[in-house]
Formats: sequence, C-alpha cells, structure tokens
Amino acid sequence: MRPRSLVFDLYGEYFRYMGGAARLGALTELMGIFGVEPATVRVVMTRLRKDGWFDSSKTGREVSYELNDKSWHLLDEGRARIFERHQDDWDRRWTQALVDESDLPRDVRKRLETALTWFGFGRYCGTSWFSPHDREKQLRESLDGEDALRVQFLRCETSGLPQDRVIADRCFDLADLGDDYRGFIAQFQPRLGRYRRSPAGRDALVERMELVQEYRKYPFRDPDLPESLLPPGWRGRDAHGVFVECHDTLREAAESFVSEIVARNM
Repeated sequence: MRPRSLVFDLYGEYFRYMGGAARLGALTELMGIFGVEPATVRVVMTRLRKDGWFDSSKTGREVSYELNDKSWHLLDEGRARIFERHQDDWDRRWTQALVDESDLPRDVRKRLETALTWFGFGRYCGTSWFSPHDREKQLRESLDGEDALRVQFLRCETSGLPQDRVIADRCFDLADLGDDYRGFIAQFQPRLGRYRRSPAGRDALVERMELVQEYRKYPFRDPDLPESLLPPGWRGRDAHGVFVECHDTLREAAESFVSEIVARNM
C-alpha cells in the first residue's frame, strides 16, 4: 500500500470520526502495521501538510495532524463516489458537457478530463462528454475559476432507449471493468464467513484496509449506469453489495483496534 493513500484511508475510515485529528505517534504505529517505516511517515505527513492537505499543531513534543477544508472535501467526495449508488429511476435525461479546448494548455486539458471521468462522464467524441446523472454542480465545485469556464452543460434526451444505448456504448467501455468486478467478488465473497466470526482487531484492520484499497478503484471507472443501459451479465451491483457487507462486518473490530492505539498515544 502506498503511504500517501494509506494516510487518507486511515483518516477517511477512522480519524474523521474521532474529530478529524491524529497524533503522529498513533499514525506511525498504525502505518507500521502495513510496513511503513517511522521516518517515511514523518516525511509523508510533512509533505502533505506543505501541500495544504493537513494542518498541524504541537503539544509538548507531540505533533498532531488535522483535516482541513481541503481534505474534508476530498474525503466527502471520495466517500460519496465509493458508497452511493443510484436506484434505477432514470428519467432518460443526459447531462452533456461541452469542453472549450481552443488554445487550451495540455495540463488544463488533462485536469478537465480527469474531473469529468471522476464524476462519471464518458467522452462521446471530441469535446463532447455524457453522463446519465446530473453532476454539473459537483463538477463545477471541483474546478477552479478559469477551468470551470471551459465547460458548458446541457440537459437533453434522445428519441428512445435504443439511442440511449448507442450513447452509452460509445462513451463507456465496461468490458474490462465487468471482468474486474467478477474477480473482486471471487476474491472477497468467500471471506465473509471468516469476517462474521469476528477476527482479531489487528486482522480486521488489515483486511478492511485491503478491501477499501482494492474496491475504491472501481467506482472511479464506473459511470453507475441505469439498469437499462448495462450490458448483459453485469455484476457491478453485486460487487458493491459484497464490498458493503464486508466493510460493515469488519467495522466494529477494526474501529475498536484503532481506538486502542489512539488512546495509547494520547
């Protein structure tokens, strides 16, 4: 596990529910479980603070790192994309994003494409992107001033479901993702019986972090299409159900273990 990702997962899964702050000693002990050296933890947290992701304070010789507005927003946004799924009540209206790429620097184009993909838009052709969900507000909030002005949004609908499927097939290649979802189910569904037998706190934490690290890459590739637009045999929603059940089953043991380490480092 990459140390930076591990930090955000620990804050997103645990420290945010403990006030949003953690002492360096607790962070070091927890990240040590995953093979991260104390010196690396110090370097990573110093860099994240300098990059504006955390605020820090000092009590005696002990440093604490606290979530700020920037990191709270990132965690809230990420949690919504991972845990929220739309019910199949699609009104058959598309959100179309039109990107003005005239004289657009390469780095800005890359930022816009990353943001559009993050919020579930797929490129139809050229500068035209589509999503079956109205995420204009979230996308605009994620873009800085000049970038936001480069994207215009339309709400539109086709003449029928066959045309909707043409758009979906053109914008989203779900074949590889579907295979990955089946692999995720095969990996984690058999573990549920063991998870229900309440593994030790340390084991529950390790398993839960592995689960989150493995699953979180899927929602950012998945546009969360309505049932009527999904390919036959789609297992994405089954995979999400397995993830949520595993995540909830391990919650109590993992949270208790983290709380013990936090208390020990007070």
